[in-house]
Amino acid sequence: MCAGAAWAQGAPWTPPQNVLQLSASGTVEAQQDLLSITLATTRDAADAATVQTQLKTALDAALAEARKNVQPGELDVRTGNFSLSPRYTREGKINGWQGSAELVLEGKDFPRITQTAGRISTLSIGNIGFGLSREQRAKVETEAQTLAIDNFKHKADELAKGFGFGGYTLREVAVNANQGGPMQPRMMAMSASAKMASDAPVPVEPGKTSVVVNVSGSVQLK
Repeated sequence: MCAGAAWAQGAPWTPPQNVLQLSASGTVEAQQDLLSITLATTRDAADAATVQTQLKTALDAALAEARKNVQPGELDVRTGNFSLSPRYTREGKINGWQGSAELVLEGKDFPRITQTAGRISTLSIGNIGFGLSREQRAKVETEAQTLAIDNFKHKADELAKGFGFGGYTLREVAVNANQGGPMQPRMMAMSASAKMASDAPVPVEPGKTSVVVNVSGSVQLK
């Protein structure tokens, strides 16, 4: 037992032979089905309390209008950034206060969202963004994953034959989906004081986005 153990400990490590590292990907293009509109306003006054009150009044009015059309998943409403900061003179003294507030409308019902945005008069449109809903992303990722796995298997089979082997077995594999970044904003070409006509829906045009799934790993050629 001792001799065998000593021999095993002293035996040189032999690296695995005929192991191939490779990767493949699957890409599926999908129609963006999630819309996000951010509305905002800024206020400026001599004291912080006045600015805060003005922002709260504008935001409360916008929330009251937006909540009339809320429907989970189709139109969700949430507040965004709310900031308040002093203005300084060249001498470093406070000579006023400024602040901003945001309201975000988000969901899959584009007409409901754009019409609601058009009815809000106390905030102006800051930006518009498009993306994929959770359901759409899950569906598209499944399709991209199937493509990636098929591409990986095909590539492994072709490489095995190219190196003169009859086939391969999997050693290890990793699957990673490209979740993508946040919804891409599109700035509206309008001034902060511009107002939409009452009840006029905001014009929007979604595009397409690509979902990528990568498969990487190693195979044992045989």
